Amino acid sequence: MRLEGGCYCGEVRYVAEGDPMMQAQCHCRECQYISGGGPNTFIAMPAAGFTYITGQPKQFTRKDLERAVTREFCAECGTHLVTKVPGLPATVVKVGTLDEPEQFRPQMAIYTCDMQDFHTIPAGMKTFEKLPGR
Repeated sequence: MRLEGGCYCGEVRYVAEGDPMMQAQCHCRECQYISGGGPNTFIAMPAAGFTYITGQPKQFTRKDLERAVTREFCAECGTHLVTKVPGLPATVVKVGTLDEPEQFRPQMAIYTCDMQDFHTIPAGMKTFEKLPGR
């Protein structure tokens, strides 16, 4: 699969290639901050196949958390582009930044333990209180 996308203002653009590792909704409280309150929709792609083709994002990593993720975003318009998880050989691409968001095929909803009453999960989708297998 080949994904192309970028930020709202067009300053930062990327390409991601490879077999998706996970396509999901994340309902964790941290993702709610990033998404503006809803679940975060993403496709985890192999890190080796991810490249910024124009611009460079700013990065943010919380200092107060053990194994904190790094979030990358456009310094100009603030669009959250990707998340990188320590020890995970993936780049977590935000569906809203894709040129063709219809490529997203959600398989599951994760971290439903933090789900809000106003969040919705499509009927029949697999759900996990945390991550699958944990």
